[in-house]
Amino acid sequence: MPPTAVRQVRRWDQHGREHVVRLLKPGVRRHLLCGTCGWRRRAPFLAWLTAADHLERVHQATVDPAGSARG
Repeated sequence: MPPTAVRQVRRWDQHGREHVVRLLKPGVRRHLLCGTCGWRRRAPFLAWLTAADHLERVHQATVDPAGSARG
């Protein structure tokens, strides 16, 4: 079964580039996958916080298009 994106967190950096971390659910296990750098991690509880933290620390992407914490 191919992985399906359940949820995604989108942020933009100061140069206007979009960065997306997707929460993939290829079965029972869930993983976070960064579309920019390929970072992959097993998804913890409240995975969107981990995704937002990765985008901020690694890509300096802090502009939330929705104005909320979740994407």
